[in-house]
Amino acid sequence: MNKQKGFTLIELMIVVAIVGILAAIAIPAYTDYTVRARVTEGLSFASAAKTTVSENLQTGQPNLGLGWTFPGATSNVSGVAVNSVTGAIVVSTTATAGSATITLTPTLTNGMVTWSCVGTPQKYVPSNCR
Repeated sequence: MNKQKGFTLIELMIVVAIVGILAAIAIPAYTDYTVRARVTEGLSFASAAKTTVSENLQTGQPNLGLGWTFPGATSNVSGVAVNSVTGAIVVSTTATAGSATITLTPTLTNGMVTWSCVGTPQKYVPSNCR
């Protein structure tokens, strides 16, 4: 008696269907992941601005943005602005980075600067800004 070797057509179709379902779930998740990674480029620009604003807050400088300049737009970051009165830092990203906007706001308490963060759209901003 001869035994069959290999897979049946039904078995192959089931495997193809499973791979298709997994791909349909993984591709959107990967896309969101890459956009979130692009948004973090804006936060790296903001970290330099945070240092400047913190120093100016602690020394009593009236212009909290004094000493910091935005180095220029990139393919992911369209702008980073510092409010000279409140010290709030607004990071704006390009469409390739989900057109996200993140606002970092400083608070000076007992000589310590703490930062609060809010951003939109929420699925692209870091978890501490949601």
